[in-house]
Amino acid sequence: MTDAEWREKLTPEQFHILREKGTERAFTGKYDKNKAEGEYHCAACGQLLFESDDKYDSGCGWPSFTAPAEGDVVEEHRDTSHGMIRTEVVCSNCDGHLGHVFPDGPGETGLRYCINSAALDFEPEDGE
Repeated sequence: MTDAEWREKLTPEQFHILREKGTERAFTGKYDKNKAEGEYHCAACGQLLFESDDKYDSGCGWPSFTAPAEGDVVEEHRDTSHGMIRTEVVCSNCDGHLGHVFPDGPGETGLRYCINSAALDFEPEDGE
């Protein structure tokens, strides 16, 4: 899609994050404290990205997950912006910027996928 088409589909905040690699301020996203069971999809293309079973409260101010949903739903890229070396996470379907992954998470993976709420759409397990 062109930038103009993305601008029509997404909110200004979603466009800034997903298409311009922006970020929302910590502790302001609608899914940071979400504890409901369900699935997190890409707000741009709808691809399933994360599941609530892998979500945890890392205290960082953004929704955090220990692993993506099944398969290769996210891609990782080296990010050297802002004077740091980080690993960017993007949707493998639409290349939308989601956030970053860090090696300080709990459990088997030891990873913390730190994801912008605005890059996600949540579908509750109970369908509400």
